[in-house]
Amino acid sequence: MSDKLRVGILGATGMVGQRFISLLENHPWFEVVTVAASPRSAGKTYEDAVGDRWKMTTPMPEGVKKLIVKDVTQVKEVASEVDFVFSAVDMTKEEIKAIEEEYAKTETPVVSNNSAHRWTPDVPMVVPEINAEHMKVIEFQKKRLGTTRGFVAVKPNCSIQSYAPVLTAWREFEPTEVVVTTYQAISGAGKTFKDWPEMEGNIIPYIGGEEEKSEKEPLRIWGEIKDGVIVPATWPKITSQCIRVPVLNGHTAAVFVKFNKKPTKEQLIEKMVNFKGAPQELDLPSAPKQFIRYMEEDNRPQVALDVDYEKGMGVSIGRLREDSIYDWKFVGLSHNTIRGAAGGAVLCAELLKAQGYITKK
Repeated sequence: MSDKLRVGILGATGMVGQRFISLLENHPWFEVVTVAASPRSAGKTYEDAVGDRWKMTTPMPEGVKKLIVKDVTQVKEVASEVDFVFSAVDMTKEEIKAIEEEYAKTETPVVSNNSAHRWTPDVPMVVPEINAEHMKVIEFQKKRLGTTRGFVAVKPNCSIQSYAPVLTAWREFEPTEVVVTTYQAISGAGKTFKDWPEMEGNIIPYIGGEEEKSEKEPLRIWGEIKDGVIVPATWPKITSQCIRVPVLNGHTAAVFVKFNKKPTKEQLIEKMVNFKGAPQELDLPSAPKQFIRYMEEDNRPQVALDVDYEKGMGVSIGRLREDSIYDWKFVGLSHNTIRGAAGGAVLCAELLKAQGYITKK
């Protein structure tokens, strides 16, 4: 019997589910033993259920090809085989909320990539380098759910990963206003160019729900636990525009920042490159050694050259310069389906294991 924790993937046939499968191949702590998806995929092998819809650039891992896909709605059956699950289900928000809590009530921790529970007050929404201490709210959530080890934890939206870590590194300078425009890859919509040929050579100036997430979710990450719930921070004010661009992987952000305390460029760079958190201190398997790097070249970061920095788990920053209206401006880049989705969730699960929240059943 393996010492690894037994993992189930809910929504295993979709793009983020596939990314989970790829990232967990040969993981030192976790082993995928169960895949679950919609009833129409249930009963097929994973290989047959995915068919020609495998969207990763690396081959499907041999270890999952012959796993029989389970019906994700058969909660007790799926939960009985695993120590915890990753959730990437494609349902309505209310359905996701209900099914993730249903899994939690079987005493199965749920680490979710979905947005449904991001504003549930006692559910931690965590970027492990930034707010690892928010996992403590799980104890209050378990009381509400009536569980001893089952809970839901989530990671935030992919669009904030290319600038929220930087603003966190700069908190001591008290950023007061932030203007951000994100240029978001099509894989953020679960698509490739084969699926979405009309995106070639095209830009769409609207992504449903993204601007609100980009403006509000950083404040929840910077919040604090009070009376058993997470209370969001009140500053800085963030305004955003989110644009879909013809790029497969990689969200770029152009950011303008006004500070209460005026930092120098050298101070800003020093704070960025030395920024680290619990994943680096605990040496978690998926943690980037250097979370944020600064690039001096005028034409960096670029998606084509830099999106896979630190195996897609790091953030690349460039073009930091003074602004004529705001104090400083910069460009950020992060991998939206690795750091921004499945990889961020895997890092959350590693943190939860290290903190003792995820154990063998």
